[in-house]
Amino acid sequence: MKHVIALDVGGTGMKAALAGADGTLLYEARRPTGRDRGPEAVVETILGFAAELRDVGRERFGSTALAAGVAVPGIVDETTGTAVYAANLGWRDVPMRALLSERLGGVPVALGHDVRTGGLAEGRIGAGRDADRFLFVPLGTGIAGAIGLDGRIEAGAHGSAGEIGHLVVRPGGHTCGCGQRGCLETVASAAAVGRDWAAVCGDPRAGAADCAKAVESGDPRAREVWQGAVDALADGLVAGLTLLDPRMLIIGGGLAEAGDTLFAPLREAVRARVTFQQLPTIVPAALGDAAGCLGAGLLAWDLLSTEVTA
Repeated sequence: MKHVIALDVGGTGMKAALAGADGTLLYEARRPTGRDRGPEAVVETILGFAAELRDVGRERFGSTALAAGVAVPGIVDETTGTAVYAANLGWRDVPMRALLSERLGGVPVALGHDVRTGGLAEGRIGAGRDADRFLFVPLGTGIAGAIGLDGRIEAGAHGSAGEIGHLVVRPGGHTCGCGQRGCLETVASAAAVGRDWAAVCGDPRAGAADCAKAVESGDPRAREVWQGAVDALADGLVAGLTLLDPRMLIIGGGLAEAGDTLFAPLREAVRARVTFQQLPTIVPAALGDAAGCLGAGLLAWDLLSTEVTA
């Protein structure tokens, strides 16, 4: 059976699959990233996991994967296949595509940015499949974005298009890992909501999901924390839609799992802020944490299509 390797590398864990030509995930597996062992060990873990998937494909389907698609966090140069920098994994200038292709015996490899890869999947087979222009924004430990334009994801001139999480929405606010203060992700990410709710409720173990539950139960302290995050998110999203004019905003990540607790006030906050802009549809992401893997598979199949037509 024809298949490709799809690998989604996160800060703490990796999700992988063997994907068929129709996008179906034929086999799935997970592994810890092991970032506590250092960047070199993380790279070796990725290479070993990919080789393991190759062997599974040979055993199950009697054939070698035709290609591999890999999504990694941080700054990614998709043209050269280099994982330029990832703060949470500690690596710099890793020739990931070349290393993977060598480990897999010459199999062609496509390398992509994790959020843009997830956005690719949401755009083709998820919530944005009927939208010609969308902005995909996952709200997790941080906040990033993927700009969908007519079936493709915009990478930008230097590979950093869509970094909406680093728009300054609260000048002088919390220090961000990027060096600025008051970035969107320091206020409206799941990590930020969890931090603020833990400080208010006095439970250092509390997270964003706990805050959402407290909001639903009517806790006024939780509502204040939650609304502060929603207002900041709306400010960032309106800046994004002013620049990009998308038809749809697709919101994913852990915070989106709160459902209407997030989407009802967010839609209202965005509506209150637009003036001349066209109000986009605001919808939850459809693919959940499978988006990265599905997108990595699409990258691999796209690579094969490009090679055939070249």
